[in-house]
Amino acid sequence: MSSCKFSIGFSGTPAEIVSKAKNTVESNGGNFKGDESFGMFNISAFGNTIKGNYTITGQDLEIIVEEKPFLLSCSMIESFLKSKIK
Repeated sequence: MSSCKFSIGFSGTPAEIVSKAKNTVESNGGNFKGDESFGMFNISAFGNTIKGNYTITGQDLEIIVEEKPFLLSCSMIESFLKSKIK
C-alpha cells in the first residue's frame, strides 16, 4: 500500500485543530492518540485500515498516511480531512 503526505494550513490554536482531528477520527470509529505537536491515528475504510501520523509546525498540520486502501486516493483523503478539520 502506498503512502501520502500533505499539509493543511489552519487558523486558531494547535489545541483546536487537534480537537477537530480527534473528533473526526473517533466519530468515524477510529483511534487517535496525540497532542499539540505529534500524534498517530487509524481508522477503517472499505474494510481496510487508514493509518498515519501528524506533526504540527506553526500553523500547518502535516499528515503522513502510512497505510491506505489501494482504491482510496491521497487526494480523496486530503479533501475529506480538509472539509472536516479546517
